[in-house]
Amino acid sequence: MSGCSLTALRRARSAERPAPTVEGMRNPRELYELTAAAMDVPAGLPLVAGLTGFADAGGTVSQLGAYTLENLPRHELIARFDNDILLDYRARRPIFTFEHDHLSDYRPPRLALYLVDDEVGRPFLFLHGYEPDFEWEAFSAAVIGLIETLEVSSTTWVHAIPMPVPHTRPLSLTVSGNNTELIEQLSAWRPRTQAPATAMHLIEYRLAERQHLTTGFVVLVPHYLGDTEYPAALITALQGISAATGLVFPTDDLREDDRTFIANINEQVQSNAELERLVGALEERHDAYMQDNPVRRGLGDPGNLPTADEIAAELEQFLAHQRRHGKDDAGDSLD
Repeated sequence: MSGCSLTALRRARSAERPAPTVEGMRNPRELYELTAAAMDVPAGLPLVAGLTGFADAGGTVSQLGAYTLENLPRHELIARFDNDILLDYRARRPIFTFEHDHLSDYRPPRLALYLVDDEVGRPFLFLHGYEPDFEWEAFSAAVIGLIETLEVSSTTWVHAIPMPVPHTRPLSLTVSGNNTELIEQLSAWRPRTQAPATAMHLIEYRLAERQHLTTGFVVLVPHYLGDTEYPAALITALQGISAATGLVFPTDDLREDDRTFIANINEQVQSNAELERLVGALEERHDAYMQDNPVRRGLGDPGNLPTADEIAAELEQFLAHQRRHGKDDAGDSLD
């Protein structure tokens, strides 16, 4: 294991009880490689996770990964998971570039843990990449081992499913986990049902057993937009993450993209009488359901906005973080 080892991290920090294991399971420490940067991860950070591969309606998780790693001030690789153990290459083949008469590039999928700064410079951990095809129990144990060794304060994860809802209404969420306050405030659809699991469902289940603060957000995306990259789905996911963690994400550009996207969709709907009838029927059904099942506080409700005292406290915390890292100009992290 290059860079540093989990053992070295545990020597530096008091180890928690071991992650749950299943008899005959592969050693979870074989699944990933830590970088040297792992030794410098502050204790008490929130973890945000999004894995692609299952019903990523509206491209929500894919967009979240690109947004986080391309638009936030900083990201640093902490751990890389082993494709040869976790990935079915024939099901999700890597991409080569063929350039006239030779291969010029090879980009295998990546599943990794990053250290990222939000818009105001507050660090958090971000687990992103493909959902493992194999070794789910070992992967779950590996992630939980990292959560406990790095002393993660909370885990928040996101995925999205297609639903018969209209694009003309704010997107809703289903919230799971043990953050009862957020479930009461934000969860619009609370069925009792059986559904195919994801690897993150297993991790949530194992974390809840250990009483680790865990929140899962399912973005409910209009089914007829499920195969698009829907900006509103990413905005809704970011709002949920902010509600659970207090992290701050810039969304002005995303909201402009969403206005353009919705204008194009409305133009198509208005030119097709059948689509208009479909959207109208979905609106009636949605409004009737929401009237009978009101959400206590939506994502756009002012109640989710911080108070002046909370803003001042966050600013003080941010400036203290900047001073600890030798940054006198706070503007460097606000671009």
